[in-house]
Amino acid sequence: MSKRNSQANKAAARERLRIEREKQAKKEKARRQVIVAGTAVAVLAVAGGIGYAVVQAGKPSQWEAAADAKSIAAPKNTEGQDGTTVVIGKPEAKKTLEIFEDSRCPVCATFEQGVGATVEKDVADGKYKLKYVGATFIDNSDQGEGSKNALSALGAALDVSPEAFLKYKSALYSTRFHPEESQDKFAKDSYLLEVADSVPALKGNAEFKKNVENGTFDAWAMKMSQAFDKSGVTGTPTLKMDGETLTAEGSKNPPLTVDAFTTALTKALKG
Repeated sequence: MSKRNSQANKAAARERLRIEREKQAKKEKARRQVIVAGTAVAVLAVAGGIGYAVVQAGKPSQWEAAADAKSIAAPKNTEGQDGTTVVIGKPEAKKTLEIFEDSRCPVCATFEQGVGATVEKDVADGKYKLKYVGATFIDNSDQGEGSKNALSALGAALDVSPEAFLKYKSALYSTRFHPEESQDKFAKDSYLLEVADSVPALKGNAEFKKNVENGTFDAWAMKMSQAFDKSGVTGTPTLKMDGETLTAEGSKNPPLTVDAFTTALTKALKG
């Protein structure tokens, strides 16, 4: 092979190598651009997810929103500001028994199971009126939403009638339906509706069901709970006859039996 041909071949080889290197460089650059673009999308996606989570975390919960609501839908058969005054009984009854209760309260359940029927009869007979104040503090101490949700459902029952309210309250506290304090069963609308099926006026009542499931009276329940918080009462059940606290004889505890209640009531009615 001549010297000229040898040099030409080498030059051609060098040129082919240069072109191949340029091709590889272009491919590598394109690959890096794809990786960078993908990383940027991933970062944006993560940032977007974090941003969404932060926004969601910053939103008030259902019950926080209800507590801050400016517009309050109060049930029928209520009085006063935001409908938080619930008084049931004959207008001519001169005395008023005030009962403070939390739906999850086990001692309230004991009281209702033992004395509730007596109270209902006394109210029906016109012996006194019943003023109800609902609390939700157990949701804070034991965690959960059952006290608030049950109070809202009681509002839905009250919207049907005072009688439906009393029967539903009795059913919620009954041995059949009242859960252990640590079990937040009342947080579930389905369970509240199951309890309601035991009350003739509420069973199959479409309006009641809608109000429970839609939380129509959630804001009202929170206003009622705030009324309890401002009452100065520190425990449930608490019973007051025209402002005087009823207690079992010889103690500071609420009367949990018919005999103890009757004794305390008789003393208060004479006062």
